[in-house]
Amino acid sequence: MSANDRVRVRGLSICRPIIYGNTAVALTQKERDGLASPDHTHRWTVAVRSAASVPGSGQVGGADDLSYFIKRVTFKLHDTYPNPTRNIDKPPFEVTETGWGEFEIIVRITFIPEAGEKTMTLLHHLKLHPWTLSGEPEIPPLDVALKAGPVHSWQYDEIVFNDPFQNFLNLLTSHPPTPIPRQKRHRVPFHTANPASFEESKGKGEGDVPPEFWVGMISEEAERLDEARKKVIGEQERMRNALIEKEQEYERLKKALTE
Repeated sequence: MSANDRVRVRGLSICRPIIYGNTAVALTQKERDGLASPDHTHRWTVAVRSAASVPGSGQVGGADDLSYFIKRVTFKLHDTYPNPTRNIDKPPFEVTETGWGEFEIIVRITFIPEAGEKTMTLLHHLKLHPWTLSGEPEIPPLDVALKAGPVHSWQYDEIVFNDPFQNFLNLLTSHPPTPIPRQKRHRVPFHTANPASFEESKGKGEGDVPPEFWVGMISEEAERLDEARKKVIGEQERMRNALIEKEQEYERLKKALTE
């Protein structure tokens, strides 16, 4: 490696899209009975993957091997698990376990030495149960959970490398990421724990086809945020008017008592 390889390319940024999150499936009663902890209700996998999916793979993301720039992914599970800190030094960067409860998982991404970058820390809330339209989790009966299929909870992110070293830049450019689809091929949003995605996929014969990230999700998410903003503004206005009415009523009652 020459001295020029350790020179930073100033004013340049390069990113790599990733997803992180989990998939969870309900266990049958027979599967539960065969576990060391029969109170466990789900088998789940938490992972860090490339954003693009391999068509027909049955997996969310994972089209690319990320080990060309990621050295290790550490998953910090709940302390009740044996060896709760799991270091994964080669792909796939994932951990599969069984359990009964949801909790926060700390995800730390360590880059290869050539990157010269600090460890990146992410936080993911393990999802086992579907979300309801109110935003609260719903724990369905076993037969319903088995029929509904996997629950997916994934977050898209882009790791941005600013002013990269020349040798690291060469490494990144020699491994271009698989682009995510420009057209919707499967249901969205990115998790089928959302009831809207179940409704969208009805009657389309998708079965257990996993959700997939695609370019249009950015604009869709912007639209959802804008709609939520409008609802919040409307609720604020409603509460403001209600407060004004209460204050006016208070003034009327106070005046009536002094007369």
